[in-house]
Parts: sequence; C-alpha cells; structure tokens
Amino acid sequence: MAEKNTQRKVLAVLAGGLVLGVGIGVTLAAWNDSEFATGTFTAGSFNLEGSTTSADDGYDDHNVDLGDTAASLVFQLPAVASSMSPGDVVYAPFWVRLDSTTTNSATLLPYGITAGTGGNEANLSYTVTAIEAADTCDATATGTVVATGATLSDQTGATSLPLAEGTPAGTAGVPLQLCFAVTAGAGLTQGATATATWEFTATSTAD
Repeated sequence: MAEKNTQRKVLAVLAGGLVLGVGIGVTLAAWNDSEFATGTFTAGSFNLEGSTTSADDGYDDHNVDLGDTAASLVFQLPAVASSMSPGDVVYAPFWVRLDSTTTNSATLLPYGITAGTGGNEANLSYTVTAIEAADTCDATATGTVVATGATLSDQTGATSLPLAEGTPAGTAGVPLQLCFAVTAGAGLTQGATATATWEFTATSTAD
C-alpha cells in the first residue's frame, strides 16, 4: 500500500510538472501586434476687415496691435458749420466684414474706446449703431445700438453681433455697417480738439 501511495505522489509531482511546463510554454509563445493611426490637421483662416468708403469697396486691415493704422472715420459736419458747436451731432459710417479667406463665422463685439488728449474728450458723447449695409448713416438711421459713451473715454454696454463667412467659400462675408454718432456737449471748449479710437473684436464661432 505504501508503494502505491508513493507512486501516486510521484505521478502527482509529474503532473504538476507538466502543468507548470505548459504554463511556461504559453508565456514563451506569446505574440505581439500593433496598429498605428496618423492624422493631418489643417487650421482654417480668419480675418476681419473694415472700410470707411462703402459696403463693397475700400476694405483693409486696421489692427493697430499688429502694426496697422486705425481707420480714419469721416464725420460729416453740419452743412452750415466748419467745426462743431455745443449741441451738434456728427455721423460717420464704418463697414466691417469677414474677408474672403475666412472659413468660420464670427461674433463681433465692441471691445472698448481709447481717448486722445486734445482737450474736448470729456465734452463729447457717442453712440454706435449697427444698421443695414446700404442705409445712410445720419439722423434717420435706425438699428441695434452696440455701444454708447457719455464721453470719449467711456463705453456703456456692449452688444454682440453675428458675422457670417462668405458663401460660397472664397468670397467675402456680408458686410455690417456701424454708424457712429458723436454729440457735442454744452461744455465744449472753443478751439480744442478731441480724438478717440474704437476697438471691435471678432471671435470665430464653430459652424
């Protein structure tokens, strides 16, 4: 009986050895395989341009942060005056649009105003109104008020406006006219001047 038990133990050890051997064989026979994927990403283009001439012509870049010169707005003085007097209101149009290389629509927002040091900055107030591209920028103009200021150093409110990219691709977007109205206050200083630079920022939106 003792001999049979010993034989069983030997067989059990051998069986264990065989199991262990199979385990080693699987580890040594493991195969490896890999898959790789690559992608190319092309950025779109985005550029806002403006014109003081018309809705169709005279567009250029006026980003002073990039070394451009700010557009010079052409304000129309009252017909009987060569300069402003208290109570006078002058108007100037400015058209903006996304250029023909732009591949995304955008949101336009009045970012702020910076006044110069001519002396009358505190005596002039303003309103900027978005009107139809073909409308005349004068006392009859109506539209969405996007910014106002009690002085040329102040901005109250900032209403964003949508700008669409050109359709079909490769064409400029639909122009938006901004009508600037500047009013001379009762404290207007004789002989003094005033300058101001308005900034408008366009931010691309996902299509």
